[in-house]
Amino acid sequence: MISTLVFAAAENAEEEELNPLIPHTAEIIIGLVFFAILFLLIWKVVVPLFEKAYAERTAAIEGGIEEAQAAQKEAKAALDQYTAQLAGARQEAAAIREEAKEQGAQIIAELRAQAQAEAERITTTAHAQVEAERSQVLAQLKGEVGSMATALAGRIVGEVLDDSAAQKRTVDRFIAELEESAN
Repeated sequence: MISTLVFAAAENAEEEELNPLIPHTAEIIIGLVFFAILFLLIWKVVVPLFEKAYAERTAAIEGGIEEAQAAQKEAKAALDQYTAQLAGARQEAAAIREEAKEQGAQIIAELRAQAQAEAERITTTAHAQVEAERSQVLAQLKGEVGSMATALAGRIVGEVLDDSAAQKRTVDRFIAELEESAN
């Protein structure tokens, strides 16, 4: 069929004048037929392959976008969870610090109270000990002053005052008179 068209077009071309700008009618018809065949072949074979590749590419991109969005949601959820845990840990640390401060203040107060009580006990003991030593020294001093006074009185009087009861009364009276005159 194509060959008959080509021959028919060639016979018509011999009869007509040849114009270099206008193609032969047979060439136009053959070109249109081949163009139509090529167009149909591309439309039926190549375009579906391109469409399939395009659809696969679109599906892959959309799947990648969906996966990326899912990963982003998971990352955001993990970040939110981490932030919540971090906030909880900070609150717990603050509570522990506050409790430690309170316990430290309580321990310091207890130690101060113990130290104050110990200082008061030591002071009281020292005062009692000083008072006891003072009383002892005064008694000892009274005894020594009494014996010295008796010896001196014995020298003045010219006789020995060995009577211990009389000696004690005389010394006590003498010391009482000294204390009254000092006050």
